Amino acid sequence: MSDVAVETHDIVRTFRDGEVRALDGVSLSVPAGRVFGLLGPNGSGKTTMVRILSTILRPTSGRAIVAGYDVVKQPEKVRPRIGLAGQYATVDENLTGFENLRMVGMLNHLNKPYVVAKSRQLLEDFDLTDAANRITKTYSGGMRRRLDLAAALVGAPPILFLDEPTTGLDPQSRQELWTIIERLVEGGTTVLLTTQYLEEADRLAHHLVVLDRGRIIAEGTSAQLKAQMGATVLEFGFATTDAAASAVPLLADLSATPANVEGHNLEITVDDGPAITADALRRLDEAGLRPTGLTLREPSLDDVFLALTGHRAEDEALDGAAPVAATRRRSR
Repeated sequence: MSDVAVETHDIVRTFRDGEVRALDGVSLSVPAGRVFGLLGPNGSGKTTMVRILSTILRPTSGRAIVAGYDVVKQPEKVRPRIGLAGQYATVDENLTGFENLRMVGMLNHLNKPYVVAKSRQLLEDFDLTDAANRITKTYSGGMRRRLDLAAALVGAPPILFLDEPTTGLDPQSRQELWTIIERLVEGGTTVLLTTQYLEEADRLAHHLVVLDRGRIIAEGTSAQLKAQMGATVLEFGFATTDAAASAVPLLADLSATPANVEGHNLEITVDDGPAITADALRRLDEAGLRPTGLTLREPSLDDVFLALTGHRAEDEALDGAAPVAATRRRSR
């Protein structure tokens, strides 16, 4: 496999006879042996892209190459080289863990001795050996998700597509799955990861592309995206929503980006935190506005996403829906 595991060129995918453009000219280049993150809310086009790359869905136009093969012209070459784990575990609840993995191997026409040995190895790697002979319906959500990921690896694919793999998991199960993903990449696997979780993208992805309504609106490393913001985020709490709204014009010229107001809270991003904080407090005091709380912190990926799109990554953004935020507008 070359240094580029996955590449797409101007991928467009429409639905409803062209009324909905789920993807609108998306071009990606995914380096081999790395974690490439597709970050965006529901409806941004992440899952549609994964379905195209895994040969489940054909693009309306554009070209996608996976492991050196065209996903439309050579899908039979692509499929043995990829693994796919989606948002919901797809294991058969009436089979044991071992039987699920063995079934996947048999469906992929793999050698039986290899399938048996690989299944046992994966059950050990994913800490499922003790549950190998238990019916899967008795598994916890985290165990099912680990088994689903193990099933995607039975054929030892060099490229793994993970579509929001930790959705719905508790924090501990999420951390466990992150550790497994990191271990896979250390072993040379290429991972294309879609996620709404900013913490997940921050920890796992070597490179990020931010999607919103089917278009790329930003890309880079986590550090590069954060660098688009100021050095410090100032969070002010107020007693009322009216007080928070009244503070916006007083602080507007202190930040290069618009303030964000959510309920009683106001956020601005600045370059010189200590000096700006003193100035901001003086202005508020002169106007008779007294904050109930003040926090200084570094910008997060959530701040970046909010600045770029006008809504947070966890907001539901259905096709054609308006961004969810009162005071911040899209800035490109």
